[in-house]
Amino acid sequence: MSRSMMLAAAAVLLLPGAALAHHGWSGYDADKTIQVSAPLSDLAWRNPHGTAKVAYQGKTWDVILAPVARMEARGLTPAMLAAGKSVTLVGYPRRDGTPEMRIERVTVGGQTVELR
Repeated sequence: MSRSMMLAAAAVLLLPGAALAHHGWSGYDADKTIQVSAPLSDLAWRNPHGTAKVAYQGKTWDVILAPVARMEARGLTPAMLAAGKSVTLVGYPRRDGTPEMRIERVTVGGQTVELR
């Protein structure tokens, strides 16, 4: 088998795993808006999108942010979301009840940033 065919076969085998690792936005309920004002923890400033955690309704929720380039282009920085800094998040919960929310808007230090 040629090298290019082996690389193509490897890509075909690995692609489904990468697709499963990333979730689609249809898994979130856009009819149920959540607003949380609390400090974030565990901020990860990375692609395909930033993530963090927040305490909400007695649980630790995963917070799904926008891609880094979009957040930075709109003026949001990792320092603004530093651990312990209070923020207000507006977003949508997962449809399946998993404590996770997709964030549409972040307000911190009097500045509101639209993420979508």
